[in-house]
Amino acid sequence: MQPRRSRRLVAPAAGLIALTVALAACGGTSKDDANTGGGAPAGGAAATANPDAPLKTGVKMAFLPKQLNNPYTDIEVSGGEAALGELKGDYKLVGPNDASASSQVSYINTLIQQQQDVIGIAANDPNAVCPSLKQAAQAGIKVVAFDSDAAKDCRDVFINQATTQGIGESLVKMTSDLVGGQGDIAILSATPNATNQNAWIEVMKTELAKPQYSGLKLVKIAYGNDDDQASFQQAQGLLQSYPNLKAIVSPTTVGIAATARYVSSSSYKGKVAVTGLGTPNQMREYVKDGTVKQFALWNPADIGYLAAYAGVALASGQITGAEGETFTAGKLGEYTIGKDGEIVLGPPTVFDANNIDQFDF
Repeated sequence: MQPRRSRRLVAPAAGLIALTVALAACGGTSKDDANTGGGAPAGGAAATANPDAPLKTGVKMAFLPKQLNNPYTDIEVSGGEAALGELKGDYKLVGPNDASASSQVSYINTLIQQQQDVIGIAANDPNAVCPSLKQAAQAGIKVVAFDSDAAKDCRDVFINQATTQGIGESLVKMTSDLVGGQGDIAILSATPNATNQNAWIEVMKTELAKPQYSGLKLVKIAYGNDDDQASFQQAQGLLQSYPNLKAIVSPTTVGIAATARYVSSSSYKGKVAVTGLGTPNQMREYVKDGTVKQFALWNPADIGYLAAYAGVALASGQITGAEGETFTAGKLGEYTIGKDGEIVLGPPTVFDANNIDQFDF
């Protein structure tokens, strides 16, 4: 379902597409990974785009998310499957059951042997996957990073949910509004190496250092490894270790749901704010019972959908990943590739009790 748009956290989508973030956008590759980026990963020869080239049918695209059996991932890759159905392509889903740094490497190697045309990857670690992705590029396979970036010289394009700057700024603003600008706060992230999480957190730290947020104190960054039970225990530990905690901000759908579940049945309900990034269906009960006042997200299915269209456009020669190239992504319309091969989906939506029932994903 394509959600009806509500209040926005950041600038309109047209402006977002043109923005570039120093932290390598949502995926946040490390500074040492900087590359001129876009169009020639792994040292491959530069190609020339033909925007009038017809889209190929039968393109074999494999999706490799951070981990399987993750509610957010399931929604994300479903969009890729739908798009490849429209494009008459061949959809494949592979991936690990854990989100460790190196868990995706063996899957990339297998996909190379299977001679996929395109690999779509949400990187658990920007550098751990790089050597294998370079081998894929050398074998003629196009690489689309989505949701969480790989190092720039290891992929053709990166599908970013929204700008890293916009997400980080918005998470801090939501938190400040919920606690009245005063108090101790904690962040419950996914894995220590998650590129998108780390990029957002760095922006949050910069924001928190600004005078308007001087009343907020970040006391801890915890990691639940995108595991429900581990995140639940981390939330419990944060609240027990920091008795003056006013908010837990979780920029991961697993973490925010686990935190809300713990707080909803504890004495902290109504006293400690829970916010971050989550899906409406996952968070609805906690909004309805008053545990969560406000959270945000984009439509995850649209990320996979856009990644598939970008992958087929790459395989067809319509685009190479160079800045300024344009392509059409089905129902989502036309997109322009930004600096370093970044393609921004658009701004996320803020969800609360007034609008959450308008969405079903």
